[in-house]
Amino acid sequence: MALLIETGLTDWISDDDIAKTIRNINPGADVRTRETIGDASEITMVAVVGLNNDHPKRLPNLQLVQKLGAGVETIVGNPSLPDHVRIARLKPDAPAQGIAEWFVAYVLHHQRNMAFHEAAQRKAEWVPKAPVFTPDTVVGVLGLGHIGTRSARMLRAIGFQVMGWSRSPKEIEGVTCLHGEDALPTLLGQCDHVCAILPSTPQTLGLFDVQMLAAMKPGSQLLNAGRGDLIDENALIEALDCGTPGHAVLDVTSTEPLQSDSPLWAHPGVTITPHVSGWHLGEALVDVAENFQRLSAGKPLLHEVDRTRGY
Repeated sequence: MALLIETGLTDWISDDDIAKTIRNINPGADVRTRETIGDASEITMVAVVGLNNDHPKRLPNLQLVQKLGAGVETIVGNPSLPDHVRIARLKPDAPAQGIAEWFVAYVLHHQRNMAFHEAAQRKAEWVPKAPVFTPDTVVGVLGLGHIGTRSARMLRAIGFQVMGWSRSPKEIEGVTCLHGEDALPTLLGQCDHVCAILPSTPQTLGLFDVQMLAAMKPGSQLLNAGRGDLIDENALIEALDCGTPGHAVLDVTSTEPLQSDSPLWAHPGVTITPHVSGWHLGEALVDVAENFQRLSAGKPLLHEVDRTRGY
């Protein structure tokens, strides 16, 4: 049994570095990369960012796809992946912290009028403008899993009023939690900032359409660090032109990299970051090494995905 590391990325952690880390965690592990794959029939587990259609064909004895992250929608929905192949994702602390920090950074950027002051400096203008008072500000967090809960708690600790929304009931101390489809427009109408960290499922695909965007509080800010297909981008542009919401901060888009001719790039109401909110894996590779051991031993996996639910 062998583990193949194949991220397909050149601007992130290298496959060799990931393989080296896992070997250090588990010195006896047979860990390979594309350059050292050897006999592909010996590969039983592959660690990826996204699953290529040729992976199942190239790896005839594949038993487990380990996502090096949280979102697994493209793996679950890959038609080339046989039904017997299992899927696991990561729930690491480091990217959860990073995404929460990303939300906080852009909420505070708006609260403290940073763009306004940066523009004033470029014109050598001394123009005081009152920041928004934090205790009077309502921030909504959509998706109250591992990352969303961390984000809600961090925002609450700063002093914001925090509301949370999820499909099923959740309880977080100090956070007003709503659940169910009917409750979402209610939350949107009350929030000055809406932080989305929802997974990609059939229920969330295009959730922020014309009607849902219209339910947002005028002048509010929509921040998305979950999945790009949550938002109808054409509807978003029209909504921004009407001021509902007033601004959008997008770390994810429906197509990545975002095409150079996308109107999102130049729209004054849009801020784009290139999917960097949860950059660091931290100790997550310990779970990858552990899952390889568990797979080899026939033990239950960490963070296995229910393929019928999509997460």
